[in-house]
Amino acid sequence: MHCPFCHNPDSRVVDTRIADDGASIRRRRECTVCKKRFTTIETSSFQVVKNSGAVEPFSRNKVIAGVRKACQGRPVTDHDLALLAQQVEEHLRSSGVSNVSSEEVGKAILPFLSQLDEIAFLRFASVYRSYNSLEDFEDAIAQLRLQRQENDDADKTADDKEATVSTPGNTRDSAAGVPQHTGVRKQHARKPRKKQIREEEPTLLDS
Repeated sequence: MHCPFCHNPDSRVVDTRIADDGASIRRRRECTVCKKRFTTIETSSFQVVKNSGAVEPFSRNKVIAGVRKACQGRPVTDHDLALLAQQVEEHLRSSGVSNVSSEEVGKAILPFLSQLDEIAFLRFASVYRSYNSLEDFEDAIAQLRLQRQENDDADKTADDKEATVSTPGNTRDSAAGVPQHTGVRKQHARKPRKKQIREEEPTLLDS
């Protein structure tokens, strides 16, 4: 890469660091002529094909900008938006392709946005999916309710599993100082065996 100061085509790397959770590499370079330093960022090729046919690099900032409009007035922080953009990129990159359409980017945003804020999801989906009637909103709300119910059922199942798993331990009563066992098994007192007295059979001497 040419030096941005003197345009010398040669430079050397003096420092390398991983950035963006491993999605890019930041290198600190020094020009071999003017000795000035500059920073370069290397990322893997990942591009978005727009509806017009134009191709541009994937940008988390554009994802954030598009979602931010739907989140106006909602309790969504900049950190939440940055995390959503990261999740969207990781989801798209996991497909193994280097080019994705803008429509695929929008589809990838929807599930993460529905988990972040339901109102923002409805706003974004109404534009992305071109809602034209109340029925479109009703269908989307019904899907959100179904998703919420499924999540609640999954959380309840997880809580029930945790409740059934108990670890035995000893606790002491601070007043009496008597150890109490949390997992006490009921012990049934054994009944004393009754000796069976057999009646003596009559013999010839008794006759």
